[in-house]
Amino acid sequence: MSKKKSKKPVGFLLERTTRLVKLNFHKSFKTLGIDMTPEQWVVMDSLYQKNNQSQKDLGDTSFKNAATISRILDVLEKKKWISRKTSKEDRRVFVISQTSKGKSIVEKVQGEVNRLRELGWNGLSQEDYKNFTRIIDQIFKNYTEDQ
Repeated sequence: MSKKKSKKPVGFLLERTTRLVKLNFHKSFKTLGIDMTPEQWVVMDSLYQKNNQSQKDLGDTSFKNAATISRILDVLEKKKWISRKTSKEDRRVFVISQTSKGKSIVEKVQGEVNRLRELGWNGLSQEDYKNFTRIIDQIFKNYTEDQ
């Protein structure tokens, strides 16, 4: 983008959209009777896709720092949706596993999550999706390389 300023900064557009998406996820989970935040969903979905991950890997894939991922895991463990065990190879590492109760929660909300994802892409083409991901990945890369 040239030095011309857009009417609305990218940060504003990202924040506005992210807040609305999270609000819709939170409302949908509540409607389903599931006490889950969008942040907890990201972790639960990651474990559903690949169970038995280290706490560090979960933090990295969800872009949560150590303190934040630890708090999320504390809540999920209290709900009995995950278990946390010390790694047999390295006692400093915790391995996080999704319990059968946690798996059933993910399966219960998966249809609604799919509906919300489809809602977000309503009226947009595959080409739009490819362009969006290319652009958002470039913005991410720009900030990553700056650090």
